[in-house]
Amino acid sequence: MSRFLSACLTLTLLLSVTACQRAVDTEENIHHHSIFSFGTVIDVSIYGVDEAAAEQAFEQLEADFHYMHSTWHPWQRSALSRDNQLFATTEWFSDAPAVRPLLVKAQALAVSSEHLFNPAIGKLIRLWGFKDGTHATGLPPADEEIQALLQTRPRMDAIEFNDIQIRSNNPDVFVDLGGFAKGYGINRAMETLQAQGIEHAIINAGGDLKAIGQRGQRPWRIGIRHPRKQDQVLAYVEVSGHQSVFSSGDYERHFDYEGKRYHHIIDPRSGYPASGTQSVTVMHEDAALADAAATALFVAGPKDWQRIARSMGINHVLLVDKDGIIHMNPEMKKHVHINDEAARIVISKPLLAQRPDE
Repeated sequence: MSRFLSACLTLTLLLSVTACQRAVDTEENIHHHSIFSFGTVIDVSIYGVDEAAAEQAFEQLEADFHYMHSTWHPWQRSALSRDNQLFATTEWFSDAPAVRPLLVKAQALAVSSEHLFNPAIGKLIRLWGFKDGTHATGLPPADEEIQALLQTRPRMDAIEFNDIQIRSNNPDVFVDLGGFAKGYGINRAMETLQAQGIEHAIINAGGDLKAIGQRGQRPWRIGIRHPRKQDQVLAYVEVSGHQSVFSSGDYERHFDYEGKRYHHIIDPRSGYPASGTQSVTVMHEDAALADAAATALFVAGPKDWQRIARSMGINHVLLVDKDGIIHMNPEMKKHVHINDEAARIVISKPLLAQRPDE
């Protein structure tokens, strides 16, 4: 099977993929193309350009996404996996220029999230069996193995930079950028489109997306997946200008054992899947920040999400707690239409988010 698969775009977070060729909506002058990368189908829609310009953009994005995936993969042979091997030595080494910017930004986001977003826990992710996107055994790991890794406290602030050299002062740091690289890559892809003069487009990577401009005379309309009702939409948001919408949910990768769901979003404090939350959706101009924040706020849960959102500079959040109650801040409420009339909704105080120093 070809690495790059073509598919039709569905602008919802419950992405539905059907096989087809590159498509053009002649009535609205929208060009669609799909790429397989980062373990998901990435749908690209471009509005308001001719076919030749769209084809050129699609070809460039295919090459870019393939490069990013092969460079940032933590487990397969890549620049990042080489860094991980060398982090274990605690010695200084020269890292790859293609990885350094991600590590720097991920470190800053880890600090602003109080380390609830913690890409340094790759060994813990591997212990749980989620490193390849599937779970092989269907069994949780032994508690003593989890506690042994927790005691070493792997965090992103263990990584030190010195000009072109880098090291980790903790040999158990193993960086998995799975909760961040997709957003970072989408940012870069949008920069590529804008450099080619494209002003209206949307990139949807398995339900996480970024939009620029709008769809003709109307904004892009995005559906937020219901975390418990398969193939149903919980809510819709309308976005235009420059906006990203990213979600994290316990429905994405999980297994059931003795009547309990174990999912892939690990709380770095406990070493176990985060509890108290079903899903979180975040809106922000920066797709990388939205990606990381969706993970951090999921871990923070209904009690602490507001504090972490303020710390990370996030001002648009929708969180569904373990009981199905929807929590939103007032700014997010302005953009959201809830599709479930029976839903219980709690509106928080304004977040008054301030962007962290960059």
